[in-house]
Amino acid sequence: MDRFLVGNGAGFSGDRVDAPLPVLRTLIASGLPSAMFFETLGERTVALAHLEKRRDPEAGYEPMLERLLDPILAPAKQHGIPLLGNWGAANPPAAARAVAKLALAQGMPDLRIALVEGDDVTGLVAGGQLPVHEADAGLDMGAWHLIAANAYIGAEPLVEALAQGADVVVAGRTSDPALAIAPLAYHFGWRADDWEKLALGAAAGHLLECGSQVTGGVFWDPGFKDIPDPANIGFPIAEVTAEGGLVITKAAETGGLVDLRTVKEQLLYELHDPAHYITPDVVLDITGCTAEQVGKDRVAVHGLRGHPRPDTLKVTASFEGSWLGEGEVSVAGPNALARARATADVLLQRMKLRGLQVRARVDLIGVASVHDSDDGALWRGYDGPEPPEIRIRLAVEARTRDDADQASREVLALLCCGTAGTGGARWRVTPRILTQSHLVLRERVPVKVSVRTAREILA
Repeated sequence: MDRFLVGNGAGFSGDRVDAPLPVLRTLIASGLPSAMFFETLGERTVALAHLEKRRDPEAGYEPMLERLLDPILAPAKQHGIPLLGNWGAANPPAAARAVAKLALAQGMPDLRIALVEGDDVTGLVAGGQLPVHEADAGLDMGAWHLIAANAYIGAEPLVEALAQGADVVVAGRTSDPALAIAPLAYHFGWRADDWEKLALGAAAGHLLECGSQVTGGVFWDPGFKDIPDPANIGFPIAEVTAEGGLVITKAAETGGLVDLRTVKEQLLYELHDPAHYITPDVVLDITGCTAEQVGKDRVAVHGLRGHPRPDTLKVTASFEGSWLGEGEVSVAGPNALARARATADVLLQRMKLRGLQVRARVDLIGVASVHDSDDGALWRGYDGPEPPEIRIRLAVEARTRDDADQASREVLALLCCGTAGTGGARWRVTPRILTQSHLVLRERVPVKVSVRTAREILA
């Protein structure tokens, strides 16, 4: 039976940097042909990366790239395990140079690095050439400045990179499942229109894309859904066979678990229509899917179906959209609730007294915050036990940075102007990122693949 393993080393930008090594060790110990991918982009992650690139032309890629790759680059190369990732974010060439520098430092000048470019379609959106996706048609972005627009590219250029002998594939905005589909399609020789096989790859990628979410992360709920050793959750691995088998497991000698519950939760994650999960490579249908526990930390997934891919690709356009101001301060001890309520009311009055053009909200963390509304109905109506301490949080939205800054600084002023026992103030102002989805015909996205050695990239 021809089997291939795909491991996941990251589920988002900011994931645990020590997670990839146990996955790689497990792939190596299996003796099976394998690949490993890293999914480090969210929709706003790309926008923030573009802002970083504006400040520094050599920035704008995954900030933890070197930390993620440093322990695994040499053993992966030695054992012929390619590494794929959308680490490039807004600056794939700079990410490729970072990988090349790491390879040279580790004595691997001939490491072959693929650079996949072309997902940036900012010009098409700026020129009003792309239709807005129907779900976002009601959003008015006319008042905001476009940061960038990136298309979700599929697996085909990644397959091309592997066919050219790439040891590391650096891409920008790919679809998450494409990172798993590509090594599977290359290894098994899947055609670009073999919808059933591509559906298998898409399901594998979807189950692995968020890293430890399928091995106990987020699932974990102490006393209700316990997992072993949560400080050392193992990241997932998909075992795929030429005959169409799919088993989800995880890195050996790690915490967490893989069972029917974790797999079902992740399978349904972000899945709006179980019969029509759209990816650039295939439309996945899980309506006939079943899951089967086939061993400790091993769940088989059956009954996946695929339908032809769409003619269009999704594009996420990101805009600089107003400012977020935040301030926090604490009250503690007897009468904390009364002091917190009074403080909240004063903060809201200060916004009006100063004529600050903001939308404001105050939360009393420890009383009501997550489920409250902007008018504070829950903390105003709270009649439960007196909390020993409360963290007061002011959040404002403003069109200008100055209004957001001045509003949030009102929290700092409470150190002397506030109630008795007020302390621990902090405040900050950050730009808000707004997104809008568009559609683009795939032939209008000029994807380009180049493969060079580390030495050649830095020459």
